[in-house]
Amino acid sequence: MAQQAQYPEAVEILQHFSLSEEKMHEIIHRLTKEMNMGLKKETHPRATVKCFVTYVQDLPTGKERGKCLALDLGGTNFRVLLVTLKSETDVDTESKSYVISKALQEGPGKQLFDFIAECLSDFCKEHKIEKDNIPLGFTFSFPCKQNGIDNGTLVAWTKGFQADGVVGKNVVELLREAINRRGDLKVKVVAILNDTTGTLMSCAFRERNCRIGMIVGTGSNACYVENTSNCETFEGYQTSSKPNMIINCEWGAFGDNGVLDFVRTSYDKTIDLESVNPKKQIFEKSISGMYMGEAVRLIVVELMEKGVLFKGRTSQTLQQKWIFNTRYITEIESDSPGHHRNAAMVLDQLGIRTTNERDLACLRFICEAVSVRSAKLAACGLVALINKMNAKDLVVGIDGSVYRYHPHYHALLMENMNLLLKGSVKFQLMLSEDGSGRGAALIAAVSNK
Repeated sequence: MAQQAQYPEAVEILQHFSLSEEKMHEIIHRLTKEMNMGLKKETHPRATVKCFVTYVQDLPTGKERGKCLALDLGGTNFRVLLVTLKSETDVDTESKSYVISKALQEGPGKQLFDFIAECLSDFCKEHKIEKDNIPLGFTFSFPCKQNGIDNGTLVAWTKGFQADGVVGKNVVELLREAINRRGDLKVKVVAILNDTTGTLMSCAFRERNCRIGMIVGTGSNACYVENTSNCETFEGYQTSSKPNMIINCEWGAFGDNGVLDFVRTSYDKTIDLESVNPKKQIFEKSISGMYMGEAVRLIVVELMEKGVLFKGRTSQTLQQKWIFNTRYITEIESDSPGHHRNAAMVLDQLGIRTTNERDLACLRFICEAVSVRSAKLAACGLVALINKMNAKDLVVGIDGSVYRYHPHYHALLMENMNLLLKGSVKFQLMLSEDGSGRGAALIAAVSNK
């Protein structure tokens, strides 16, 4: 690329983001080792990749029918959904979103769950189902240790949440208590899951051989179908009549023990220190949408300070941490090659007016390097899971804003997975249709049977 030659300083920085095939295979090897530690009873307590048992052992058959509710809490917006399963191809979904204020995210946990119950009650009254005792699946996309299909203990808040009195508690119980305090609502909370499990379930309803669910959005995580006999932290792992168990990897924490330091950059370390959870979720911080934009911003600011980019221009806005939204990366990379209209518009919003083609091309070059590394790391994760299952033909269900909206992410995943698998596996990447909503309803339907 011409812009690479024109900006040796940028090239030098971005070399640190480049991952060779050799390094990618090493990442797969290390992740597999960490996952095996998570699955084994003896090593589980000290494992960083926890591989939590989800207690979901039945995948959809496609014959599930009837009404189910879903609650989806995974970030600043949460949703209530009513899903009516009419046939395999006819699924009716009605939903409503609610905003969780910063005060609720950081205040007492009781207030947070009272608010959720209030919204659930309003929604059910609107649809005249408040007394119908409909089964509800609760998508709770934060690290949880499950002790049953309807029992999940919050291990740690992520994504900026810090509500008091929730860590270490069974969040299903907190939800049930909040519903009971109201006294105006009859629903049956039958299952708790995270968004990866929901993604796998929603895709498996349409594609029977879906075996992995992955999220690349604000955060990143994956789940997969493991042999029950390998799930040593599951009480009945040796005697269970059911051969499969969905495992929630919680792979965001891969590298928390230093095993990823060989591919981390100084920018990753800065982002980690500036985050609300330093030294935690190291893998996620190199992949997900919450952090990609900040990596771009740090590089751009450094190049400006060196007098390489946007010569003579300064921007107070761009000096603000976390101001460079990952959405900007998607917009900049959506420009057709050689055109930089979106890049100029993004910079304008950040207080820099420029039409300098070389500078705009360099900005895109930086965005691409961050995106490519994210996709390469996600591909390593998926290949580790495929190898772990020894699968030869499977569907991977994927959701999350980065995968959904980034113009090249799907292609980058395909390219890198093909590079690593060398044609040994037939796989399809499938965009989930609302995994955290429809998937939660499907788990409620399957569990309620």
